[in-house]
Amino acid sequence: MARFYGAIGYGETVETKPGVHKLVITERKYYGNVLSNTRRLEDTGEKVNDDITTGNSISIVADAYAHNHFFNIRYIRWAGVAWKVSNVDVQAPRLILRLGGVHNGPFAT
Repeated sequence: MARFYGAIGYGETVETKPGVHKLVITERKYYGNVLSNTRRLEDTGEKVNDDITTGNSISIVADAYAHNHFFNIRYIRWAGVAWKVSNVDVQAPRLILRLGGVHNGPFAT
């Protein structure tokens, strides 16, 4: 089983002015294990290049912040790429993160 150390991006909507909301991304670093390491190409027939998605699962040792904000997890930085987290399974004291495609949204500044 491979080891993991990397950043996880959390997205939280905050009110910057009355009636104006903004998505703020923060990153925190975690240790864990890579439980499965797979990939697949999605052939939609509508694009020139196929989309690469993963079926990877990464188990992290979660702190109190991760347990209280697991629903805000947006992406994980692994193998040089930011991947979307498509599913989070809470198995205290760990979180099992299932990865999807490449994350194209906002990042921490």
